[in-house]
Amino acid sequence: MDFDFDAAVGAPFRMQPGLRRLPAAARQLNPAQPGSRHQREKLAVLTAFPHEALLQAPGFDPLPALHALAAQAAAEHPQHWQWDGQCATALGVAVQAGQVQRLTSGSFGLGDEISRCLDGLPTAWRLAGLLCLAFEEDFAVVDAGGPGPATLPWLAVALPSHWAPRDKCGLPFTDAHAPVADNALLMQAADALMRLVTGPERWERFVWNVTGHPRLHAHPDHVDVDRWAGGFDPARAWWRTERQTFIPLQAAGDSRPLRQAVFTIGVQVQPLAQALAPTQAARLHAAVASMSDAVLAYRSLAAVRQPLLDWLQAQSHT
Repeated sequence: MDFDFDAAVGAPFRMQPGLRRLPAAARQLNPAQPGSRHQREKLAVLTAFPHEALLQAPGFDPLPALHALAAQAAAEHPQHWQWDGQCATALGVAVQAGQVQRLTSGSFGLGDEISRCLDGLPTAWRLAGLLCLAFEEDFAVVDAGGPGPATLPWLAVALPSHWAPRDKCGLPFTDAHAPVADNALLMQAADALMRLVTGPERWERFVWNVTGHPRLHAHPDHVDVDRWAGGFDPARAWWRTERQTFIPLQAAGDSRPLRQAVFTIGVQVQPLAQALAPTQAARLHAAVASMSDAVLAYRSLAAVRQPLLDWLQAQSHT
């Protein structure tokens, strides 16, 4: 995934939207290779506790967004994902009208992991399940088409970054981001942000953190609350990044937007000691050093701030 370090990491650190317009030909999805880390972790989540990852607000119709996402996937990666408007084919599996058909054996495990996982999902979630397993990204829908504020009425998020999808589903955008520390800039820009991401153009933004948790799946119910037990150890510190993009929806046969967008969340986790060049360590040092106490607490960095800064300073001179 294309995490832009220079665009994402700066000082003084500010919680802000940080949107960047995408070029017309830019890709928003990354195929998950058979047996890859993303696919294996998503398989585990969607098999063991899909109810924690797949959520929908009552009365919301996700099909326009799902079909737009399926069409975007086919346009970007026709060798990996096929979509004819009704049937999706990927990873040796076809899904049509909620029915799953295994076409070929998979290339890892017993060969039927994908189809078995999808068969275990409710019928209405099987197309979304195949999209989740076929691509590294997680997905949500931003809906700004109602009379009130924009909401998040639908989520397919198997790899959350220390937040629970159930706590966001159906909430207005501002309420969903209320726990974010120092969020004044984000809240002030909320209405304009929603107009942008549900309009005709495509956008991306980047998120990052240093964490003591090594897995892609970081649901708060499944991670150790004390991520830095024993203090900061660079050998057990991880650079967690996200590239987030927005795929706007268009009304059928019309150029007017539906005021909805598919929100894609692409997570990567790397060992911190391997992720940073010296110039990047210096830039990250400046960003962390400028964080407020509230932001440090929100990111679970307060307890390791000084040893992390000392290590980053040493790395910047290697």
